[in-house]
Amino acid sequence: MTADQSALIVGASGGIGRALVKRLLEDGRYRSVIGISRSEAPQPELATQQRLRWLPCAGTPAAIEATAAELEDALPRLSRIVICSGILHDAEHGPEKSLEQLDAEWMATVLQANSITPMLWLRALAGKLQRKQACRIAVLSARVGSISDNQLGGWYSYRASKAALNMLLKTAAVELSRRAPACKLIAFHPGTTDTALSRPFQARVPSEKLFTPDFVADRLLGIMEQARADGTLSYLDWDNKPIDW
Repeated sequence: MTADQSALIVGASGGIGRALVKRLLEDGRYRSVIGISRSEAPQPELATQQRLRWLPCAGTPAAIEATAAELEDALPRLSRIVICSGILHDAEHGPEKSLEQLDAEWMATVLQANSITPMLWLRALAGKLQRKQACRIAVLSARVGSISDNQLGGWYSYRASKAALNMLLKTAAVELSRRAPACKLIAFHPGTTDTALSRPFQARVPSEKLFTPDFVADRLLGIMEQARADGTLSYLDWDNKPIDW
């Protein structure tokens, strides 16, 4: 990788996204780090970074396409892309524990955020990669998206949205193996990370299993560094171990 490369983080204001931006800015090999977020501006500690290019985006299909159009100049230099936006709960909804808690509108919201929107970003970005462009792309998935690993039940919408994401990424990897064979696609399970997404569910998590965003960012970037283009999707956890589908 040369010093002329760029990295792009979707969801750059979240816990993991912000940690990734910081780590990438510390890496002198990147000409620029592009942060995409619903926030209008980066956090104060990042605002003075000259190599940071910040692009606010509402996350709608039209906004994603418009943001991608602004990046036409940077796309040929992208060697790292991480899509780390998603939802688990809001003020009124949490993971369902029973069939009686299923709500059609909430299920559609979770599917949109966790499955459809990441794929729209993939279409806008990976769909424009050059054939020989050696890009590593990671999308935040989750172990609960594993169908074979589901022994506890519950969390219907979140499980289903991550399982759907995995299938969509698997399909995209097949296509990219033909269109951009130097590219590598990774579905990444970060473990339970100390962010707003997991905060309501941390009480029973042992301290050694509750990871900091910086730890997860370091692990993911290390995995991406080691990854080799092989025409397939890798479904990996924070320890670089494969997860059963």
